[in-house]
Amino acid sequence: MIDIITSVLVVLGGLFAFAAALGVLRLPDVLIRMHASTKAGTLGCGLILVAVAVHFGDTGIVARAIAAIVFLLLTAPVAAHMIARAAYRTGVPLWKGMAIDELAGANRENGGEKPEKPTP
Repeated sequence: MIDIITSVLVVLGGLFAFAAALGVLRLPDVLIRMHASTKAGTLGCGLILVAVAVHFGDTGIVARAIAAIVFLLLTAPVAAHMIARAAYRTGVPLWKGMAIDELAGANRENGGEKPEKPTP
């Protein structure tokens, strides 16, 4: 029974990791790609770590798996926010279909203007 649960968790984790990778390849904008990789990637890794904890069942391994999941849940949103902020501030082009740019007037460092594109 534990083998079936482990197998299902690993397959689900792999599917979510695949969805994250597919999102990074196919989505049009750095902000949308970052969102896909953060959400689906974290869930995929979390499911695989739960599968490891269920399969081995040792207290030390379960504790390490839980610690790794907590670490992922704490660091992934912060990293995604910082990547998005850096991309926006350096002038990475946004998706043409974006309807609202809520930060266009909020950037105080550039006098409320969107930052210029970096010169190569």
